[in-house]
Amino acid sequence: MNTPEPPQRAHAGETRGQPKQRDVQIFDQQTNHTIDPERYRTLALDVLAGEGAPEGAELAVAFVSPEVMAELNAKHMGHQGPTDVLAFPIDEHTVDGPQADPIPILLGDVVICPDVAADNCSTNEQSAQGHHGSIDDEIDLLVVHGILHVLGMDHADDKERNLMQASEEAYLTAFRAGGR
Repeated sequence: MNTPEPPQRAHAGETRGQPKQRDVQIFDQQTNHTIDPERYRTLALDVLAGEGAPEGAELAVAFVSPEVMAELNAKHMGHQGPTDVLAFPIDEHTVDGPQADPIPILLGDVVICPDVAADNCSTNEQSAQGHHGSIDDEIDLLVVHGILHVLGMDHADDKERNLMQASEEAYLTAFRAGGR
């Protein structure tokens, strides 16, 4: 079986002399769960803005089958079987000032397996404020978690884990307060 290729990106339009907006592309490459692309694009843009990602930054969020996720997990992490989320950072997002390169900043890719999320959602109920055990709650959490990883956050020690969880909870609380 061939290892899947990353999603193909189409760059957001830019008017000469005007800054590009942040761009989040959603790719639904699985068939077992209904995905609302606008929901996850809005959530992702909220996180990118909150974390200070520069205008013109691009991110992809892909929803994949367990088979594809297992291949990615084996190839990139050395683990067997599918996991819920993988993050693949590409460019640093600290480019600014007059010497900034005008080409888009490709932040990276977040890959989520809704089947694994569905398996985990009841286990993770109440793991974060507002997580009531639904698949939407779980995927919301995975989108935020993956983006924070792309932007350089980690949870290797207690201090990092607490900071990352506090950030996740803040974004999810704000997102839900907005009626989502």
